[in-house]
Amino acid sequence: MDKLFLLDAYALIYRAYYALIKNPRINSKGFNTSAVLGFVNTLEDVLKKENPTHIGIAFDPAGPTFRHEAFEQYKAQREETPEVIRLSVPIIKDIIRAYNIPILEVPGYEADDVIGTLATEAGKRGIRTYMMTPDKDYGQLVGEYVFMYRPKYGDKEFDVMGVEEVKAKFNIQSPTQVIDMLGLMGDASDNIPGCPGVGEKTAQKLIAQFGSIENLLANTDQLKGSIKTKVETNREQIEFSKFLATIKTDVPIALDMDALKRETPNEEALRKIFEEMEFRTLMERVFKNEKKTTPTPAAPQADLFGFFADENTDEIKNSNLTRLEDLSYDYQLIDTEEKRQELLQKILTKEIFSLDTETTGTDPITAELVGMSFAYTENQAFYVPVPAEREEAQKIVNLFKPVFENPKTLKVGQNIKYDMLVLSNYGVEIGGPMFDTMIAHYVLQPELRHGMDYLAEIYLKYETIKIEELIGAKGKNQKNMRDLPPSDVYKYACEDADVTLKLKHVLEKELETSNAKPLFEEIEMPLVPVLAYMERNGVRIDTDALKETSKHFTARMNQIEAEVHQLAGVEFNIASPKQVGEVLFDRLKIVDKAKKTKTGQYVTSEEVLESLRGKHEIVGKILEHRGLKKLLGTYIDALPQLINPHTGRIHTSFNQTVTATGRLSSSNPNLQNIPIRNEDGKEIRKAFIPDDGCEFFSADYSQIELRIMAHLSGDPHMIEAFQKGQDIHAATAAKIYKIDLSQVTREQRSKAKTANFGIIYGISVFGLAERLNVDRKEAKELIDGYFQNYPHVKEYMDESIRSAREKGYIETIFKRRRYLPDINSHNAVVRGYAERNAINAPIQGSAADIIKVAMIRIYRRFKEEGLQSKMILQVHDELNFSVVPSEREKVEQIVISEMESAYKMKAPLQADCGWGKNWLEAH
Repeated sequence: MDKLFLLDAYALIYRAYYALIKNPRINSKGFNTSAVLGFVNTLEDVLKKENPTHIGIAFDPAGPTFRHEAFEQYKAQREETPEVIRLSVPIIKDIIRAYNIPILEVPGYEADDVIGTLATEAGKRGIRTYMMTPDKDYGQLVGEYVFMYRPKYGDKEFDVMGVEEVKAKFNIQSPTQVIDMLGLMGDASDNIPGCPGVGEKTAQKLIAQFGSIENLLANTDQLKGSIKTKVETNREQIEFSKFLATIKTDVPIALDMDALKRETPNEEALRKIFEEMEFRTLMERVFKNEKKTTPTPAAPQADLFGFFADENTDEIKNSNLTRLEDLSYDYQLIDTEEKRQELLQKILTKEIFSLDTETTGTDPITAELVGMSFAYTENQAFYVPVPAEREEAQKIVNLFKPVFENPKTLKVGQNIKYDMLVLSNYGVEIGGPMFDTMIAHYVLQPELRHGMDYLAEIYLKYETIKIEELIGAKGKNQKNMRDLPPSDVYKYACEDADVTLKLKHVLEKELETSNAKPLFEEIEMPLVPVLAYMERNGVRIDTDALKETSKHFTARMNQIEAEVHQLAGVEFNIASPKQVGEVLFDRLKIVDKAKKTKTGQYVTSEEVLESLRGKHEIVGKILEHRGLKKLLGTYIDALPQLINPHTGRIHTSFNQTVTATGRLSSSNPNLQNIPIRNEDGKEIRKAFIPDDGCEFFSADYSQIELRIMAHLSGDPHMIEAFQKGQDIHAATAAKIYKIDLSQVTREQRSKAKTANFGIIYGISVFGLAERLNVDRKEAKELIDGYFQNYPHVKEYMDESIRSAREKGYIETIFKRRRYLPDINSHNAVVRGYAERNAINAPIQGSAADIIKVAMIRIYRRFKEEGLQSKMILQVHDELNFSVVPSEREKVEQIVISEMESAYKMKAPLQADCGWGKNWLEAH
């Protein structure tokens, strides 16, 4: 049976682009691939999930349409198309052509008119037709054989809407009445004016009563009061709005089902574009079943893309990349004592070598060594297998210990912290200078990926051997490196060391050209051993305290649930957003008009419920229940499961190459996200304890971002407040409200605090008004008052944006760069996001750099002075320690002095500290 899909290209492209606006996909050439990648992913999903027999993709024409000619203001309020989309459309069209899918475009008519005409004709012929678009206007075209197919977005799945679904969504009797609805209530996105003062509810009532706009206008005598005046006064505008909202079904285009028939894509053309765009994962997904073969008349049926699966044929390789077999290489398996001794002597004479470890798993604390690879000359590398038997393994590692611990040789690695941790399990402490290729690339291009395979493709035009080729795809049947004979592993392992060495040679030059070498050599690389030491130390958890908290929270949740049911007058599943929405908005009717999702379900997100807190007692209780449930699931019940049975500690991973700002992140578990503002969140911190017989010490920077703002802007008033040790929020309030510091109220200080932090994040008048729950006039006065008193802050903000526009990037105090490709965009939304980053990224990035400097210095001092106390955690601007009581004074003195002297600023750095039996008491 025929199944026709018609896609509205621009609607899908815009959606893909804006979905990734906060986290854009940038390739190594600096091109934002978000729109292209998002569109292709959507197309792929449809092709695989729905397997249409026929398909076409409609585009709006380059010039004006008949609607623009009839109404100059049509879509006039829309922001200019973002440059990224303009540049992406030709690439997307090339991709569509490579898929052998027809592009449907008719001068003077929009994509929805083209789709409307073809879908209507297809429906008449009894062909099942799906119009793929997020735009609600298409509801008017739905019929017995014609459906709307809304793409998935975020966590929402694909959504198919037929006649009944459209009627239910708009509360109308027939899909064609969607036009009447839009004609009355207007459509802001298309600048369709509608009837002023008529919203969705009123439009529904009028359509229910009169059936259509024509009938309504013919019977206005039946209307009363203000609605009668509104409709009669705007008669022509309503008629014209209906004309604009009507999708044409008579565009001069014929429905040619043969032309729309699904064809086999042009694999070579697709590969070429995907490689150019650097869509490696997408290539694997699209071409994963494809093998090299010559189709014959008796060949099996083609799969989705017309490629053939035959297990005995060779895999197709990426055409533009070199592979190992194309090189003249010397990779050696070092599997005898004689060969090991020979290799050892060679490496000991070298000034630089790269190293890599093969292990039994990805967790370095528990992984066992399977082998070690070394390279000191390009295209030559050596692999030393390490047996499972611990004593034998230790002997081999001990042999190479002088190589690893040599203080003079430069060790090169890709994510060398992992190798350091694995080798530390065998008593090896890597010494001397280090060069991590992953970190080098992060310093150069923080927004991009930093994996070795990706770097090899970008910088060396080389395709590495994939680990899946050795141990199989991820899943329960995946092998372990230990399961393979060394003869199967050595080329893969040697290649890792060889490629890492080659990357070092390329990246080192780039660091010099970008003036990033000092940041890399003085901050990022010296931090690696500090993080390895902290991860190895781990942190202790009081599991008994967590069990008690779990019991207490569960009991409270049950109590809250009973109270919620009582307030609702009905029992329901409090964990179901759908049921919560029905209770709040249908049963209790806590607001007249509630926001709904595309599927017609009420929105009950945390943000929405927070805004409704004052409407009914039940809302606060539902939020409290959700908060407890989240804490239990994410931390209280989860943390004990993460304790390493051998060490009795949790060993989080500190990630140096994840955030674009330079901040560290942590994973397994993520300790940066533990909530601290409310009492329930604080219960989690209570469970973090020091070593036996030790005390917990916590030190954190006081208002570091505001101090950096004062320093960077050079604002004398702000600097003076910090130098005098004044409460900066109270000082700001005193200046804004023109009162003495002693007269500042709690509310005024709170508002000034929100302004202080909001402004460095580029907050708008609207944003501040919303956050403070005040009108826009007061918010504007606050911002104006702020800039009046801190004029240099405004100058700094303007200068940051100007400089970013000129250079295309911003820099922190330590010259860390953050690239802002959208800073000169003509689209205000896109440009605004980049401008906010231009203001805030230097501040946030400088704060990240400063605490890194402090960590390095504290670590060195502890080592130099032979302290037994340990640094165990870093969370944003805070450092935590397990301290031996006899070292208490020494530790506090070292930590505070090193934190406060990490960088000399006009507004001096200040570190606050505390002691206790656990993290909560100390912080």
